[in-house]
Amino acid sequence: MLAEPAPSLSDLALGLVVVALAVRLGRAPAAHPHWRTAFWWAGIAALAGFVHHGLVKYSERWSGPSWAVISAMVVVAVSYLLAATVAEVLGPRHGRTFWMLRSVGIGAYAVLAFTGHAGVGALLACESVTMACILALWGRAAWHRHPMAGPVIVALVASAAAAATKAIDPSLTRRVALDPTSVYHLAQIVGMVLLYLAVSNPRRPEREPRPLLG
Repeated sequence: MLAEPAPSLSDLALGLVVVALAVRLGRAPAAHPHWRTAFWWAGIAALAGFVHHGLVKYSERWSGPSWAVISAMVVVAVSYLLAATVAEVLGPRHGRTFWMLRSVGIGAYAVLAFTGHAGVGALLACESVTMACILALWGRAAWHRHPMAGPVIVALVASAAAAATKAIDPSLTRRVALDPTSVYHLAQIVGMVLLYLAVSNPRRPEREPRPLLG
């Protein structure tokens, strides 16, 4: 029997969908490779979440390390999401810009760690800073009428809304026999499908994107 049936099975559903989308992205030559890698890591993290909620939660000893590993997978997925965004919005030769933006989330976590607030929760909270950078880049891209900006922003907002469901009062989600974490997993499927649709057949600008920073 699964330790946490609803979170486990909803994570399994999310993982299977995202992995399937990653496979389909591999057959879409127009999609930048970083998108596909981001999907793979996100899907694997969700499948690992299925194991975590279903089996590892039985063990007090391994539950913490297991969640730390899953969190690291999420960090890698977000890193590739940022890399894909930089490549699409700024162009392929902006590795320095990627590392500058990536250091924002890493730097925020370093400050928390230095002040004694290190932990998985703090790490994931700092990743929301990186996601804000990604959304800001696409916002600037929309200002410059980048054709991919609208669909990608819709997908990112949907994912952010899914994450917000984790703050829902559990008494409300019990009406549908779910908990906030399970609702988040299922809602995140919508965000990932929208992102897949946005990047699998992208309408890229005809010319090299103009620098949007500085």
